[in-house]
Amino acid sequence: MSRLELSGDIIAHDPTIVFENGAYWRFQTGDRLPFFRSADLQKWESAGRVFESNPAWTSEAIPGSTHFWAPEVVFRNGEWRVYYSVSTFGSNVSAVGLAASRSLDPSSADYGWIDRGPVVFSQASDDFNAIDAAVFTDSDDRDWFVWGSFWGGIRMRALDRETGMLDLDRPVVTTLASKVAEPNPVEGAFVLPRGDWYYLFVSHDFCCRGVDSTYKIVVGRSSDPEGPYFDREGRAMAQGGGTVVRDGSSHPRWAGPGHCSVYTDNGVNRLVYHAYDRENGESPSFKSKRSSGPATSGRTARNNPQRSDKHELSELS
Repeated sequence: MSRLELSGDIIAHDPTIVFENGAYWRFQTGDRLPFFRSADLQKWESAGRVFESNPAWTSEAIPGSTHFWAPEVVFRNGEWRVYYSVSTFGSNVSAVGLAASRSLDPSSADYGWIDRGPVVFSQASDDFNAIDAAVFTDSDDRDWFVWGSFWGGIRMRALDRETGMLDLDRPVVTTLASKVAEPNPVEGAFVLPRGDWYYLFVSHDFCCRGVDSTYKIVVGRSSDPEGPYFDREGRAMAQGGGTVVRDGSSHPRWAGPGHCSVYTDNGVNRLVYHAYDRENGESPSFKSKRSSGPATSGRTARNNPQRSDKHELSELS
């Protein structure tokens, strides 16, 4: 994997990147959903926040929630949609909300985020946690909504492209990944369709512990978007499987890499994630690496945004 050298505003947690009108846009966990702009994927500057103030429903539904986590950004039906997580640390009283804008550029006449409200809720009595959304389209042009953290693992359900909400005509819920044993530390899913395969990335183990974080990125694949997904050794991801892509031993400087997404830029897949900087003790940072294809072929200090979370952009092989 080759790594981009990053500069500017690179403190990040749960980063994801998209491209519009000659610029790259990075969204991440934080107060009112901060986002950043880059002309070259390397030098980053603040571009604003999705919300001027938190949507009223979020504090009513999730008491104690202060800022939003793990945004997923997709372009559908002529608009950009951001799915964002609302929760408090260690709880499954959570929700995923949806907001939309016709442009990502605050200088555009088409810019302006409109909140559409909650997509999915979870309560203390539920066996899942409604955070960490991911959206993908399968080879039959169907949209899918993936979510989950700890509790019952990673879930998936059909999405209505017109509304961006769950498809009420396709109510089946599928479990894609789980570590099985309590407390089931699996979260931050991302699905990459590539060729005849669907690659499921998740983060195993524990974030939010600075350089002692044990977070790691693992991957499996399936020929069917609904799974089952298996790792390189043939282990089912729903039974704790997953081939390690990045962990704390992957680089001497970066601990606890996790909550990844994949951005495809001119045919190059870039793995985007955060990790803690061992050189300054507590800084998680945005990182990016590049490679030709997923590993099986061959999103955390969420409640403390003052901790530096660096992102990484890596080529994915």
